[in-house]
Amino acid sequence: KGMNEDLDKRDRVLTFHYRFRLASGVEKTFTIQLEHESLGTVPAEQKSYPEWTELKFHQCPTCPLNEKQHPHCPIAINLVDVVEFFRDSISHEKVDILVETEARGYLKQTTLQEGISSITGIYMVTSGCPIMDKLRPMVRTHLPFATVDETIYRVISMYLLAQYFLSKHAKEPDWKLTNLVNIYSDIETVNKHFRERLSAINVNDATVNALVNLNCFADFAAFSIEENRLDEIELLFRAYFK
Repeated sequence: KGMNEDLDKRDRVLTFHYRFRLASGVEKTFTIQLEHESLGTVPAEQKSYPEWTELKFHQCPTCPLNEKQHPHCPIAINLVDVVEFFRDSISHEKVDILVETEARGYLKQTTLQEGISSITGIYMVTSGCPIMDKLRPMVRTHLPFATVDETIYRVISMYLLAQYFLSKHAKEPDWKLTNLVNIYSDIETVNKHFRERLSAINVNDATVNALVNLNCFADFAAFSIEENRLDEIELLFRAYFK
């Protein structure tokens, strides 16, 4: 029975391993565990957190969380290890990164900024921030080091699937993507104020610029929708018009 319980528990956890090998030869592996059904972060046991993780510390103006119920920012407490390890790192330092998922592995030599951006993106949407939760379904098919085009395709696909589920449950769907622009506007606010949170504790630019990367993706996605810049993607679907 004990063995079966362990297997069941393992089946309910989705695991990502991010292994960084710096130019200096230093290696660091971050293991992210998510509840399989909710895709919420399985929190690591920690007795205390640094002051910069407190909810009120550069809290987002749009944050719906209550300090009494949530004394700490959920994103911040999950990013403590990443922020502390890279707090003195420079954005454009070269790094080899191996990302291992249950299905496959990804290996890339890139900048530290891009690597931190990739792992930060997972934590931001799985930690329990009500604003970032809207992007959580994308983690099921997490694509490390995604390009802007890949991200836009995946975001819009995810959002349209959400509208299908809404219509299936007799709720009003948003087929014109109107609210997706609003969602990204709120996400930009979270990115901006989390950068301020990190800047206030004088971390070096690698982690801060990783958030700039994420915000650029958010900006471009919102711009593409608002300005109807999806023509290139539309061309991929010519077979459906025949």
